[in-house]
This record gives sequence, structure tokens and C-alpha cells, in this order.
Amino acid sequence: MGEFLSGWKRTCYCTELGKEDVGREVTLMGWTNVRRDLGALIFVQLRDRTGLMQVVFDSSTLSKEDFDRASTIRSEYVLAVKGVLEARTGNMINPNMKTGEVEVKVTEFKILSAAETPPIDTGDDCNAGELLRLKYRYLDLRRPCMQRNLMMRNEITRITHEYFAENGFLEIETPMLTKSTPEGARDYLVPSRVHPGSFYALPQSPQLFKQLLMLSGFDRYMQIARCFRDEDLRADRQPDFTQIDLEMSFVEADDVMAMNEGFLKRLFKETLDFDVQLPLPRITWQDAMDRFGSDKPDTRFGMELCDLSECVRNCGFSVFQNALNDGGSVRCIVAKGATAHFSRKEIDALGEFVKTYKAKGLAWMNWKPEGLQSPIAKFLTEEELEAIKAKANFEQGDVMFIVADRNPVVWAALGALRLKLGDKLGLIDPKKFNLLWVVEFPLLEWSEEENRFVAMHHPFTSPMDEDLPLLDTDPGKVRAKAYDIVLNGNEIGGGSIRIHSTELQAKMFDVIGLSKEQAEARFKFLLEALKYGTPPHGGLAYGLDRVTMLICGAQSIRDVIAFPKVQNASCPLTNAPDPVDAKQLEELHIAVVPEEE
Repeated sequence: MGEFLSGWKRTCYCTELGKEDVGREVTLMGWTNVRRDLGALIFVQLRDRTGLMQVVFDSSTLSKEDFDRASTIRSEYVLAVKGVLEARTGNMINPNMKTGEVEVKVTEFKILSAAETPPIDTGDDCNAGELLRLKYRYLDLRRPCMQRNLMMRNEITRITHEYFAENGFLEIETPMLTKSTPEGARDYLVPSRVHPGSFYALPQSPQLFKQLLMLSGFDRYMQIARCFRDEDLRADRQPDFTQIDLEMSFVEADDVMAMNEGFLKRLFKETLDFDVQLPLPRITWQDAMDRFGSDKPDTRFGMELCDLSECVRNCGFSVFQNALNDGGSVRCIVAKGATAHFSRKEIDALGEFVKTYKAKGLAWMNWKPEGLQSPIAKFLTEEELEAIKAKANFEQGDVMFIVADRNPVVWAALGALRLKLGDKLGLIDPKKFNLLWVVEFPLLEWSEEENRFVAMHHPFTSPMDEDLPLLDTDPGKVRAKAYDIVLNGNEIGGGSIRIHSTELQAKMFDVIGLSKEQAEARFKFLLEALKYGTPPHGGLAYGLDRVTMLICGAQSIRDVIAFPKVQNASCPLTNAPDPVDAKQLEELHIAVVPEEE
């Protein structure tokens, strides 16, 4: 059985001590990181959340009973030690430790808790698989890198609270049990015991409630909000995640963006000592797709897309002709000076890669010193080849990759290929932080699956004023007062100016195929509220998990969430989700239908 504190109080954390504190009597508490037994001396690296301190058990100053107790200490034992801080000299100094010039000579100690041998290493060099790490997450979180990540997350939320409070935002909580409004991702449903057959939904975002708060006159709202989406499985998504959520009244898009540029400047300065230059660049959605094949472009390197459609419009290559006749395009990217980096086998593998983005294939040209190699050159005239070279700045030593298809396919395939080649060729500087706004998104996109227009962001986004007439004549061309903030090819936040007119909101529901009855059933409370004087308003929400991941340089959002789920939305630590007692289901008036074999 472990000992008790019995009145002992920690005087400081391990790394709060330095040479200036030599001679001071201290009490430290933490875990045994490493233990070395030299016979008459036992050295222990004591670890707490700040780092390490070497503590020394000396048989010449401790009683035999105490020294024998010290001999039983093993890795991950929890200790409380009292002693005097002494200077380390000569080769005893450890330059790799923050506290490497000092150590604590132990006078008293308590073994507060013993520990079995951990199933995973609690150091940063842990090579256990992620599933095992998540099963023993409480041990995984002892690793210094994980503690640094979560402390950085705490720092980000502190800065967020302070910045928005200083700028007049009120922090207001919104409900976790709300109404299901199925327009977008699937809701997580919660059955009601007192309303048999009825269900709450966990919020996908606080969107409607923060709009109602603007209608209520609070003017500026902020919340670090938990959100839930029952999405299809993806490697780096979580079913429950966290947003930095905000909304402002009497504003236009420029006002929201300016407020958030100030936040980002402060955030990056205080966390990474990085100076964000304002104002941030802006790029329209159309320009982003045409140049980068992505609405979240990574602008740390070039290799931009080039439209070759006019160069090959009358060529004899059927793949190009079919794409152009179908209203699509022929576009390329050029890997400058990269001819030596691509064998025929590697190029063929890239052809298979773009097929995962629905491209039918990948055409290519490799301009080697001995001449141009390309399986499509025979379909092109000399004039067409020269036009392609001039348009794409294609020179000897370069490799060109071409996709011909409908524009969404061309953008997706070349956009993904651009990132893959940028990584392969070492073109992406990991120390760079390129922030930019993507603006003027399409308000709507056509869903082949549902055979109707759906909102690209959400159905509460306002159209651009000059595009309002197009809602009746050509809805697909309507641009939205929407804006995304992008960092190094990752969308870290998005927002819009909202619809504040009952008539326009009803019109929007009509355009996306919701009947008046369906709109009333799902959003009656919103349509009703808009009648009572709604200010123009807009806002934005950041993905806190993704922002933290990028600032920490982590590989996955799971590395910056204390207790994440894995790809199939389960928790290896608690084994959730799990069956529940039949009595609980009975109280909720729910029957579980067994899966058919």
C-alpha cells in the first residue's frame, strides 16, 4: 500500500529550480522516469508535467531503513521527496536536461504509489502502435511530447478567451441537446425517456443558436464549443470535436475577417513567436481551384495548375476532345527540373494515384536531354506541342502531368497530385506558415446523388448582393458571402455573413429543394424568429483540434486530443460504444433489431 501525503506540500515543479536556488530546501512530487543504482547512491530522474529533476538517495545520509526503501523504487513509481538543492559539477552536469546543473539531495521521501511495468514506453521514443497507445492513453499522456501538446492546447484556448473578451465578445453556452435538422452530416441522436419515440440531436455546431443570440441583441458571442457529427469513417476526423465559435452583429465580411486576423496575429506570436503579416492575402474560390485545384491551397510552393484547353482544342487525341466536348478541361502541372526523379514505373504509379480521385488516367511528358518522351506526343502537331510548352513554361528537364475530364475531377486529381509531388520533391518548407483567406465560394453545389442543389457551406449563408437575381435564373452561379481561413493547405476555419431576412431564408430553402412544409417542420423557430427584427450578422468557427495540431507540428489531431476515438469512431480505452442493459432500452422505448447474417 502506498504512503499518504500526511500534510506534505509541494513547494515547486521540477523545472522551476535553477542554480540560483542552490541551498534551498524543496519538496518535489512526481513519477520515477529513470533509476540508476550505484550501490551507495541511487539516482532518480523525477518527472512532473514541466520536466525532469535528478534526485539523489545517499546511503551515508539516509537511515538504512530509508535507503533500503529507496532501493525498491522502480520506473513510474510516484514519489514525494524533501531535500536540499545542490549544484552539479564537472562531468556530473547534464547539458541535455533543463535542470542539468542542479540536483536534490534527498533527506526524506514517501513512496506514494508503486507501479507495475507499463505496457508502453512513457518516453518520447515510444514505438508502440497507435491502437495500443490509445488503449493505455493515461500512460501515453505521460509522454513529454503529449504533455507539451495538451499544454499548448491550453495556451491556445487561454489566448482565445482573452482576445475575444478584450474585443467585447460575451462567452455564452448553447444547448447540447437540441433538435435534429438533417441538412449536412448525420446527427447523433439521443432518445428521450419522457417523450417516447422522440429524439434530441447532439449539435453539429451552435450555428442556429448563435444566430438567435445576435437576434437577441448580444452583439458579439464566443464559445469554445463541443460539436458532434456522425460522419463516414475518415482517418483524421473525430465524431466529437471542438470549435472556437463566434458571431458578430452589424458587420460585413471584411469586419469579421479583420477581427480574426487580429486573433491569428496574436495567437501565432504568443505560441510560436511568429509574426503574421497583415492584412492576409485573399484569393477567390474560382482562382484557388484554377491555380491549385483546391479550395484550401497550400501556397508554400508553386507548381500551379495550367489550363491547356485552348492549346489542344482541335487536336486528334480523343481523351482531350471528349473532355472538352463534355464541358470539361485539359489541365497540367509541371515538375520543374525533375526529369531524373521519375522512372516510367513511378509515373505509372502516379496514374493509379489520380484514379482514386475519379480521373480516367494521367497523360505525361518527360523532356529528357535526349528528347521528349510521351505516349501522347504522336497525337499532337508540332504547333500544338509548341503552344503547350509556351503556355505551361515547359522546358528541357521538366516533367508535365496532364488530366482531362470534368472540371471537378481535374481539380481534385491535379490538386492532390500537386501536393504529392511537392512532398516527394522536397518543395514544401515545414517551417513556413502561410495563412490566406479563400472568398466568394459558390453558394450552392449540385448533388448528383440527391438530384438537387445543396448548400456548399450551410443554408443560412447569404448570397452576394449582386448575385441575388441569379437565384431565380441560374442558382449554380450564385456566389456566397463566405470565407475560409487556410493554413498550409488546411482549412482551419470557415464562416459567412448570414441571411437575416425571412423572405430570403425561405427562398434559400426553396432553392435547395425544401418544401414550405419541410422548412417549417425543421426550421420553424428560426423563420419565426427572423420576423422580429434581425440585425445583419456573420461569424466564423475554427477547428480547435486542427489549429492545435498545426501549431504543435503534430501528425494527427489525435495527438492533441486527450482521449480521442479511432477511425471507426470507437474508444479503445473505454470500449465505447458498447451495448447497454435491456432495462435502459425498455425505459427509452427502444428495441434493438439484430443484424442479419
